[in-house]
Amino acid sequence: MAGNGVQGFQNSSGFSGGDTTDSLDNDRSHDPASSGIFSTDLRRHDDLKEMLDSSDDRKKLEAMKRIVGLVAKGKDASPLFPAVVKNVVCKNLEVKKLVYVYLTRYAEEQQDVALLSIATFQRSMKDPNQLIRASALRVLSSIRIPVIVPIMMLVIKDGVADMSPYVRKAAAHAIPKLYSVDPEQKEELVSFLEKLLADKTTLVIGSAIQAFEELCPERIDLIHKNYRKLCSLLADVEEWGQVIIINMLTRYARTQFVDPNQSEGNDQSAEPVKEKAFYSSNEDSDSDSDEGPSKPVYMMDPDHRLLLKNSKPLLNSRNSAVIMAVVQLYYHCAPKSEVGLVARAMIRLLKSHKEIQYVVLSNIATMALNKKGVFEPYIKSFYINANDALHIKLLKLEILTSLASEHNVSVMIREFQQYVLSTESDFSSASIQAIGKIASGIGDITDACLGGLITLLSNKNETVVGESIVVIKKLLQMKSSGHKDIIVHLAHMLDKITVARAKGAILWLIGEYCDKVPKIAPDVLRKAAKVFIQEDDLVKLQTLNLAAKLCITNPKQTQLLCQYVFNLAKYDQSYDIRDRARLLRALILPGDNAGALAKHAKKIFLADKPAPVVQSRFKERDQYQLSSLSHTINNKAHGYNELPVWPEVPPPSSVRNVEVPKPSTSVLLKASKDTKTGKKEKGFYSETESEEESSSEEDSSEEEGSSSEEGTEDSGAEDSEEESEEDDSGEEETQTKSKHKKEVTSSEEEEEESEEESSSEEESSEEESSSEEEVVPVKKPPKAKPVTKPTAKKETGNLLDLLDFEQTPSPVPNGAAVTHSAAPLQPMMADLTLSPTSPASSKVKSVAATFIPTEQHELLNRMTSGGLSTSYRFTRSPNFYSEKMTSVELTFTNQSDQPITNVKVGEKRLQAGMHLHEFLPIEKLEVGSTLTVTIGIDFNDTLQPAEFDLMTAERTYKVKVKAPVGELLTAVTMSENDFNSLKGKLGGMNETAATLDVEGAGISQLQSIITKVANLGQVPSSEEHTLLYAAHTLSTKCDVLLKVKHTDSNVTLSVNSEKIVIGSMLVKDLKTALTSHS
Repeated sequence: MAGNGVQGFQNSSGFSGGDTTDSLDNDRSHDPASSGIFSTDLRRHDDLKEMLDSSDDRKKLEAMKRIVGLVAKGKDASPLFPAVVKNVVCKNLEVKKLVYVYLTRYAEEQQDVALLSIATFQRSMKDPNQLIRASALRVLSSIRIPVIVPIMMLVIKDGVADMSPYVRKAAAHAIPKLYSVDPEQKEELVSFLEKLLADKTTLVIGSAIQAFEELCPERIDLIHKNYRKLCSLLADVEEWGQVIIINMLTRYARTQFVDPNQSEGNDQSAEPVKEKAFYSSNEDSDSDSDEGPSKPVYMMDPDHRLLLKNSKPLLNSRNSAVIMAVVQLYYHCAPKSEVGLVARAMIRLLKSHKEIQYVVLSNIATMALNKKGVFEPYIKSFYINANDALHIKLLKLEILTSLASEHNVSVMIREFQQYVLSTESDFSSASIQAIGKIASGIGDITDACLGGLITLLSNKNETVVGESIVVIKKLLQMKSSGHKDIIVHLAHMLDKITVARAKGAILWLIGEYCDKVPKIAPDVLRKAAKVFIQEDDLVKLQTLNLAAKLCITNPKQTQLLCQYVFNLAKYDQSYDIRDRARLLRALILPGDNAGALAKHAKKIFLADKPAPVVQSRFKERDQYQLSSLSHTINNKAHGYNELPVWPEVPPPSSVRNVEVPKPSTSVLLKASKDTKTGKKEKGFYSETESEEESSSEEDSSEEEGSSSEEGTEDSGAEDSEEESEEDDSGEEETQTKSKHKKEVTSSEEEEEESEEESSSEEESSEEESSSEEEVVPVKKPPKAKPVTKPTAKKETGNLLDLLDFEQTPSPVPNGAAVTHSAAPLQPMMADLTLSPTSPASSKVKSVAATFIPTEQHELLNRMTSGGLSTSYRFTRSPNFYSEKMTSVELTFTNQSDQPITNVKVGEKRLQAGMHLHEFLPIEKLEVGSTLTVTIGIDFNDTLQPAEFDLMTAERTYKVKVKAPVGELLTAVTMSENDFNSLKGKLGGMNETAATLDVEGAGISQLQSIITKVANLGQVPSSEEHTLLYAAHTLSTKCDVLLKVKHTDSNVTLSVNSEKIVIGSMLVKDLKTALTSHS
C-alpha cells in the first residue's frame, strides 16, 4: 500500500527514474557539480516549473499544492515566483486561490515581477467570487511601492464598498499597509476607515478597529457614535477581534469616564456607622448595582457599565488572550469591588500550557500586590506542583508571598518548609527568601521564622545554609534586640561556610554589631585575615569593612590586624579591592595628614542603618498595562502606549448618542392635522413606528440603551404598537406618544404621563392631558401595564439590565411569589430571546414547596459558645427581601446563667457574587429563652458556604451556613410538552444520569424521598412508572429538570440543567437518599 502510494505520487508529480522520492536528490545525482563545495544546483524545482507551464489544470493544482507545502514548512520557494505569477490568469478556481496564497507571501520580495501582473490583479477585483476579490486585494496591498499608491486607493475604495464582508475585511487590513507606504494619504484613508467602523458585520469590526489603532488612534471622535454598537457586538466578534476591541475600549474608557474608585476615601470617612447600618438592612451588596442611591458621591456612567457588563461573559472564552483582555479591562477600568470577578477565569488558565501560565502568573503577581483579597480564596491553586518548570515555581512563590496574611501565614510556612527541601538549589533558595519576606511583612512571626532559619543552618546543602544566613542577616536588621546569641552562633560556623554571600553576611553582621560581641569580633578578623588572599571579592570587601569598624571601636587589639589586611588588599588583583583599601586607610589610619573626613570616621561607619525594604520585583510592573508585552518583559516595548489618566471631568455622554432619522416637515404637518381632526390612520402611523423600531434595532447604541429614559421610550413604543392592534383608542394614544417623543423626548415625567394616557381616544391640546388621565381606569381597567412598567424600569435601569443575572437583589412586594415579580418584565423580554431555557415563559409557573424541612443543623454549640446554642434550618419559603435568596431560619437558645445581649451579624466573608440579608439585632436574650429569626442568603447558585460572624456584646463567633443543592432551587411546574422541549435543549454535557438498584420502593415512596431531598415541583406525566420534576435555581433562574423512571428492580435518574455542578450534585444527593432508604 505504501509503495503504491509513493509510486502514484511520483507519477502524478512528474518524477522519473530511481528509488528516490525527492526531485532535488534526482537533480543532484545527474549534476556533475553536485559533489563540489560550490554546487549551484541550477536544475532545482525544474519539475515544478514544467508542471506550472503545463496546460493541464490537474498538474498545475498538484504543483501549487506542493509549493504551498514548501512555504508552510518554511522553505524558500521564491525562485518559483515568475512561474507562479503567470498562472494568476488561470480559470481554475482552486489553482487561482493557491496562486494568490503564494503571491501574498512573496509579492513584497518580488515586487518588480509582481508589477507585471498588476492589471490582472485589478481585473480580479471584479471577479464574482469573493475569495478571489479578497485575495487580489491582499496581493496588491503587499506590493509596497509608492508608484501604485493611486491604484491601491481605488482598489481599497472599491473594497470598502464591496457587498461581501470578507472583502471589506481585506480592505481594512490593506489600509495600514498603504499608510506605511504613503503617510500623506492619511485623510482619505480615515474616510474609508470611518465607513468600515460603521459596518454592522462582526467579521469586519475587528479588522476595522485594528486599522484604527494603527492609522489614527488619537481620533476618538470616530469611536463615539460606534461605541455602543461595539459593546453590543463584542460577544459575536471573532476571538482576536475581541482582543483588539477590548484593548481599544479600555483606552477609550480611560479618556471618556471618571475613575470609579475616586470616591472610596470619601465614602469610608463619612459616617461609616450610619452607612453600614442603612445599607446592610436594604442592600446586602452594591458592588454590581447600577443604582444611584448606593453611591451618593459617584454614579457610574451607563455607557461605562455597558462596557463592563458586555465584556463579562467573555471571561468564559476558550481563548486565553480574550480572557486576559477582559482581565486588564476590569483591573484598569472597573470598581475595585468588581475586580474579583476575573479571578476564577485566571485560575482556570493555570491549567494551560507553560507559556500561558507564565503570562497569567505574571499578571496575577502584579494584581496580588494591590488587590490581595481577589486571589485569597484560590490560594491553594498557587501551591507548587512537582512537574512545574522553575520559572513557574518562582512566580507561584512570589504570589504566595504577596497573599500571605495573619490568617493563612501558618499554612504558608508549613508549605514553604517542604519547598526548602527541594533538590533544585534555585527553588530552595527562593523558598528561603520567601520565608524571609513573609517574616519581614508580618512582625508577629519574625521570631518563629528566625528560629526555623537557624535550624536550617545544620542542613547538609550548602546553598540552603548560605541563603539562610543571608535572610537571617536581613531579619536581624529589622529587630531591635536579641542579636548576640544568633551572631555568636553564626561566628562559630564561619569556617564551615563556603558560599561567598553567606560569609559576607556573617562578616557584615559582626562588624555592624561588634559592640555586642567585643570578644569574638577580633578573633573573627584574625581568621579572616589568614585566608584573605583565597577568598572571593565579596568576602574581601566585607573583611575590609570589618577591619575598619573594629579599628574604630577597639584599636588596641585590632589596629595591627587592620594594617595587615589593608596591606594585603593594596596588592590585590581586583582594582575594587585596591580602591576600597586606599579609601579606608585614609579614613581609619590617616597618619599625620589627616583629612576632614577622618574626624567623622566613626559616624560614617557605625551610623544607624535603616532596615532593608523587602519589595516585590513586580512592584515596578504596575506602571505598564496589564497583559501587555511591556508588562511581561518589565520594559517599554516598541509601540507601547501608556494608559491615559482618568479625566477629572468626563466629556458629555451625548457624543455617543446617535440621532434617529426624522420624518420630513410635510409628514409632521400631516400627522398634526390628522390628530386635530380625529382622523384615524392606522396604516400610516404603524409604518412610522415600525421604521423607528427598525432604526433603533440597527443602531446598537439605541438598542443597548444609553440611559433609562431611552429605554423607557423604546418600551413605550412597543406597547403602543400592541395596543394599536387591539383597540382603536390605543392607536390615537400612540400618535400622542409619538408626538411627545418627537417634540420633547427628554423628561421622564412626560414619559410616565404619556403612558398613563394610553387609553384616551384623542388629544387636541396639552392642557387636556389631565382630564384624559382620569378616563384611564374607567375606559380600560384591565390594562395594568402602564402602571407596572415604571416600577420595572426603576428596578432594572434599562433593558440591558435584564441580561445581568448577577445584579444586587431588588426588593419584592410583601407576600409576592417568584413569578409575580417577573410578570411585568415578560412583555419587554419577549423579543430579547435571552436563551432557550429562559424562565420568562408564561407556561412555567411557580408552585409552593411540597415538603417543608424540619431538620435542624447546628451552627453554634453551647459548650464552645458560652451557653448560646444556635441552629438553623431551611424553610423553602420565598424570601421577602429578594427572590434570589434562600430563607434560613436561625434559632437562638440561651443555655447560660446570664442574659445575652446585642446578638447580631458581624463581618461577612462571602464569596464573589454571594449576598446575605441579616436579621435585626436582638437586644436581649433572657436565660432559658428561645428566639427564632430569619435571614436571607443568595448563594449565587454555588455550593460554597456563607461565612460570617455572629456577635454578642461579649464575644464574636465565626460561623458558616452551607446549603444542600436541593435548597438552592425553587419549585415550578409546566406542561409535559414544555418539559420534553426543554429537556431536548439541555442535552449532552448538561445532562447527568445514574441508575441504581432500589427494591421494594413504590411510586409514593419515591415521591416522598425526592421532594424531601430537593425543592422540586411535579410535572404531569403520561408515561407509566415515570416521574417528572422541574425547578429553577434561585439566583440565576436556570432550569433544572428531573426525570425518574422506576422499574421493578432499579430506578433511573436523569437531571438536565445548564448548571452542570448543580445537576451532578443533585443526582449524587438523590442516589444517597434512595440507597439509604433501600
